[in-house]
Amino acid sequence: MGNIYGRFKLMMASAALVAAPSLASASANLESDDFVGISFWLISMALVAATAFFFMETQRVEGKWKTSLTVSGLVTLVAAVHYFYMRDVWIETGATPLVYRYIDWLITVPLLMVEFYLILRAITAVSGGVFWRLMIGTLVMLAAGYMGEAGYISAWLGFIVGIVGWAYILYEIFFGEAGKVAAEKAPASVQSAFSTMRWIVTIGWAIYPLGYFLGYFTGAGPEESSAMLNIVYNLADVVNKIAFGVIIWNVAVTESDKAKS
Repeated sequence: MGNIYGRFKLMMASAALVAAPSLASASANLESDDFVGISFWLISMALVAATAFFFMETQRVEGKWKTSLTVSGLVTLVAAVHYFYMRDVWIETGATPLVYRYIDWLITVPLLMVEFYLILRAITAVSGGVFWRLMIGTLVMLAAGYMGEAGYISAWLGFIVGIVGWAYILYEIFFGEAGKVAAEKAPASVQSAFSTMRWIVTIGWAIYPLGYFLGYFTGAGPEESSAMLNIVYNLADVVNKIAFGVIIWNVAVTESDKAKS
């Protein structure tokens, strides 16, 4: 236990060193009326706090739940590091390079999808097909969104194909094998967590195409709409990364406490 805790402290200290220059810059330049910059600051700190919490709580749950909780911590850690950089670029330039968002999402969104597979695998046998279908839908959604926003294809085509990828994910977790396994084999606490998680993917993820739409199809270009895009995306990440992880934590603790009693 002591060695695990020591490694955790070393890892968090390393993450703090990576972020230190960003923190110093932000504290010197953040303006009180820069609401986008403030949202970056608040959410980056919340992501760091969530990371510490999830990693520490892995020592509280049963072994079969540790991977799920570790993945939740990795999601918030990766997002926090990207937020440090995005915040600084915003404060210095008034813009956020698109590539930062998509590098973040390319890592964190597949990890979020893996969580559906992991919590089901913790309670029953699940085929690898669930994993691969969720990955395919995720990659289609992200690739189309990036190409549309970066100008490699038309914004409308990227939007439509991205929606198709998202719909494919929703079908799998509601009506596909993942949804059926959850409904037929999962205990009540896992069913409740699975249901909440998929509604986050349904409602919470809807914020991203809303931001995309507001940024590209309302008459203003992405530069003029950058403040709106960033605030919408930042708020979405609170729900879709931190709240998502809290749901995983709750079911992991609930099931672990049952096993101990």
